Amino acid sequence: MTINKHIQKAPFFASECKTIKHQLGEACVPRNPQRIIVTDESILDAVVGLGFKPIAAAESNALGNRGRQFGNKIDGIISIGKESLLNLERIVKLQPDLILGFEINENDYEILSKIAPTVSIEFNEIAWKEALQRIGDILNKSTVSKQLLNEYQQRVEKLRLAILQNNNKQKVSISRFYSGWNLTQFQNQFSFPVRILEEVGLSIPEAQQKLSNSSQSYISVGIESLNLLDADVMFVALDPGSAKNFQKYSSHQFWQMLNVIKNNRVYTVDSGYWIVGNILSANAILDDLSQYLLSR
Repeated sequence: MTINKHIQKAPFFASECKTIKHQLGEACVPRNPQRIIVTDESILDAVVGLGFKPIAAAESNALGNRGRQFGNKIDGIISIGKESLLNLERIVKLQPDLILGFEINENDYEILSKIAPTVSIEFNEIAWKEALQRIGDILNKSTVSKQLLNEYQQRVEKLRLAILQNNNKQKVSISRFYSGWNLTQFQNQFSFPVRILEEVGLSIPEAQQKLSNSSQSYISVGIESLNLLDADVMFVALDPGSAKNFQKYSSHQFWQMLNVIKNNRVYTVDSGYWIVGNILSANAILDDLSQYLLSR
């Protein structure tokens, strides 16, 4: 790639960095990074949660937008393109001192590691807590990551108890609607949001569990299979621009026949944090669960 000749990687003395082994090799990571770039949305969630503000981040392939979990914490962050098509020239110009990402493509890594110390971390959407701890260790914020997880666990236990006291241990369905895609889907027990449901004592319907396997965190659903979405409560995660597709489904007679619709227990939520993420998204989901399940 022609950008190679423009790369000038900043030198680090051994005392200024620590060696981190990762899935694609090892990197000498600065002990106090100032110009972090992240290559995907989930790692952005973790890094911001730990108190850092990256100078730039890639935009998600899977999510339609950045959810409210970030608040104003990422205002001014520069885009480096989509996760699947990083703008490498822009990354060079930004002169990062550390690049972090989940499952970085090997070809990208070969270039990125010449720009700045680059760490590629294994991704498992239900192992987000372990990922937060790993990132905390890399960024010398292990105490902060433990504190964040302790505070999160306290919230989980409080919400679990409140749900139990309200005799509110119901089956919950999580569906998602995309822009430009005719199908919908439900998130299964191998997904980020359903794992959070399980932590607070909730679960998805048995029909959904039986169709699920660990190779994929969701199951696609057409109009003819809408009965699979039925539950005591349904959260509908909407992508920007998905209104037309959602309208097609929600106006269909099969949708209107669902008990969850008849009982008026459908709540629309933001797919920006309900599908995949880390500590900020997890806490935002707890906010929604508290609002919609305990307010009745």
